[in-house]
Amino acid sequence: MPLFKKFPPIEKILEAYTAIADGHVKLENDQALVTSSNEAKTYTVTFHDNTYTSNDNASYWQGYLGYPGIAVLMLQGKLPYSKELAQQFAGVDWNKINQEYKRNYAQAADAVMTAKGIDKKKAETELHHVYNALKQLPIIVKRGSLRPPKAN
Repeated sequence: MPLFKKFPPIEKILEAYTAIADGHVKLENDQALVTSSNEAKTYTVTFHDNTYTSNDNASYWQGYLGYPGIAVLMLQGKLPYSKELAQQFAGVDWNKINQEYKRNYAQAADAVMTAKGIDKKKAETELHHVYNALKQLPIIVKRGSLRPPKAN
């Protein structure tokens, strides 16, 4: 049973795929550094036992685990992810697209899948698989002491 109250929008999984496909996640002993899709910011995800913090805006201000934390969980093997699907989302500047769609993450994801010719039904099936696994994870998501970074 998950130990966090708020769940991220399901589309944040796609942003985690981009971070992984673009090599933007650097795992260390008890933390990871995750560079944003436009490379303007680097977020810090910390983990100890089953407690995770991240200083991305979603985790810090909204109280749900943002894409940097999701990407870390995938690379740690705690969440499933499709390497094939992740590669299809390589090179996406989510910051720009999310601004374009005024943070309507569903519309932004739809636009990216259309532009890249990604099989939406297959992608959505995979997203639900990962999202359901996330809902079952026995992890604690807390607000860390690090504030969100400013753009580089």
